[in-house]
Amino acid sequence: MAAQPGYEERALQGTLRPWSPCVWVRRASSAAALARVVPDGCTDLLWRRGRLEVAGPDTGHRDVAIDPGELIVGVRLRPSAARPLLGDLPATEVTDAQPVLRDLWGDAALQLSASIAAESDPWRIGAALAAALGDRCRANAPDEVAIAVADALDRPRPPAIGSLAWELGYSERHLRRRVQAATGYGPKTLEQILRFRRALAAASDAPDWSRIAAEQGYADQAHLSRQVRRWSGATPRSLAQA
Repeated sequence: MAAQPGYEERALQGTLRPWSPCVWVRRASSAAALARVVPDGCTDLLWRRGRLEVAGPDTGHRDVAIDPGELIVGVRLRPSAARPLLGDLPATEVTDAQPVLRDLWGDAALQLSASIAAESDPWRIGAALAAALGDRCRANAPDEVAIAVADALDRPRPPAIGSLAWELGYSERHLRRRVQAATGYGPKTLEQILRFRRALAAASDAPDWSRIAAEQGYADQAHLSRQVRRWSGATPRSLAQA
């Protein structure tokens, strides 16, 4: 039976699990389309059109052209956990960019690409990508300080960055630089993107935007609407119906 078009995620197991929420597969329909990509704070390793690419953290929405029948496989790395993919390269170097993996990994990227080129099962491809990232975790472990900051900012009422710096024993300037290198964003932008992501996750078929705004830390529903427009280019209603 032919696979149906659409998008699907599966949770990961193994070494990469603490740093990755999922492996995902997007199967296009028989018609060309545009897929709206919105910021989520994450960095992804992609297998697309026969090559490996890095999807860096976005600072705005963008429409990606999808060919008829195209298959895209990705492994998503959580905010501040891109180091297994990027190594010592700061995340700011791939923000709003999608370089080929060979530019970062050299021959190792070619070897990984060759190992999956003949594979037809997208989930096996995803597992191979996750295993390659997992193998790099020991030498390229995510910055635990940046992880702690991202977790602290991913709350409806997050602490100020100055308070976090004091608690963690760093200057505020040092902590800002460290977060930006790990996530591609300054702390305030990261906080706003994480809140936007929570708001989308909380939206149901008939979302109560006033309640979501209150629960996720927006000043009011109008504030939520402005932020959703900023990050997605759409109204909350149209985005929830997409």
